[in-house]
Amino acid sequence: MGPLAAQVAHAAGNSSPGNLPEHTIAVVLSVPNEQALEAVAKRLTLAGIEFVRVVEDDAPYHGQLMALGCKPGRKEVIGRPLSGLPLLR
Repeated sequence: MGPLAAQVAHAAGNSSPGNLPEHTIAVVLSVPNEQALEAVAKRLTLAGIEFVRVVEDDAPYHGQLMALGCKPGRKEVIGRPLSGLPLLR
């Protein structure tokens, strides 16, 4: 599951018109629930790291935060608030 998710993230980034920097790395981490994901969002905000919130519009998850996407940046900076989160397996 993890390698597949990482490849999907790579494909999404590479096909976006967002002009991602060359050699941008996609990493897919996991959390146990939406509450934990909200806590990660708070840590990213406090660290001043830009990210997007992915909220599902359709049932059965209507309105639920499903994922966070960090804007590309230095691993040393982005990695701090994400440390301790396991890779999706």
